[in-house]
Amino acid sequence: MEVNKISVRTDLAFEAVDGKTFQHQDEIINEDVDFKKVKIKKTTIKENGAKECGRKPGVYYLIDISGTDIHDTDDLRNIEDAVTKVLKEVLQGENININSKGLIVGLGNDNVTPDALGPMVVDNVIVTRHMFMLGEEVSEGISNVSAIAPGVMGTTGIETSDIINAVIEKIDVDYIIAVDALASSSISRVNRSIQITNTGISPGSGVGNKRKELSKEVLNIPVIAIGVPTVVDAVTITANTIDYLLRFFNKKLEEGNKESDRLVISEKTNFEETSLPDEKYTKHFLGEFGNLSDNQKASLIHSVLTPNGLNMMVTPKEIDIDIADLADVISTAIDRSLHTIVEP
Repeated sequence: MEVNKISVRTDLAFEAVDGKTFQHQDEIINEDVDFKKVKIKKTTIKENGAKECGRKPGVYYLIDISGTDIHDTDDLRNIEDAVTKVLKEVLQGENININSKGLIVGLGNDNVTPDALGPMVVDNVIVTRHMFMLGEEVSEGISNVSAIAPGVMGTTGIETSDIINAVIEKIDVDYIIAVDALASSSISRVNRSIQITNTGISPGSGVGNKRKELSKEVLNIPVIAIGVPTVVDAVTITANTIDYLLRFFNKKLEEGNKESDRLVISEKTNFEETSLPDEKYTKHFLGEFGNLSDNQKASLIHSVLTPNGLNMMVTPKEIDIDIADLADVISTAIDRSLHTIVEP
């Protein structure tokens, strides 16, 4: 069976490099940090490593919140603390301080719930630029911050990057924090991961409609991107499900269950901590399909679904409340990171 190789679509740098071997492995560095029930994965990609893995050089933080309940008040505070901690580190790395002038950009379409994260964050952040402009008395610890939700090209007819470029040419801005929906290659990370990076972002990533990027190279000021994977396509769901089935079968094999019990699912399985079976068992379970690599499997599924218009984008049924809670967490973390007067 010959299958063309494609790359599984993901905007998460950690997914792009995790478990892979590169010629310049020393230029792709992964570090893990546990912080209040939240796992933080820091990926540093240098020049040569970036060319190999297809990501821009820079620092990428993946905040894994899968071990929390994002609707629980205490867990939300832990997530907020983690996002604030990481964002402050990124800001410091770009020499951004209380005296710097910032622009918060909420990317996305506020009429489409999975794509409304950016605009919802902009609705919630504290904006202060007008106070500085009008000469009002501003308390110590307040930074000069403005915000904009530029919409999407389909409704404005204008490239988002052109709108942002026009804005920063008109007003004095030292840095941008852009918030957008992303894509992930794992269904377990949808609405359960937050990526923060100093490399900028391409608007529309989450819905597979990338536009001109917002980055330091394009705008000549630091662009910090905050993103959450909010949708996943049918190819990813199918490929992940096959992977989970293999892990489940292998778990049953390792437990030595009887043949008649192997398809009985009686408990929740943590697939991330379950290993895949040996190659001979994979082929036994899946036939020739089992010999394909992950990318080849995804390519085959893609070639079956896409021509028939079946590679739909899917979002969890709890998307409304998830987006609202995540927007609140991110906007509060931005406020705490930019204004020292804002209390936790």
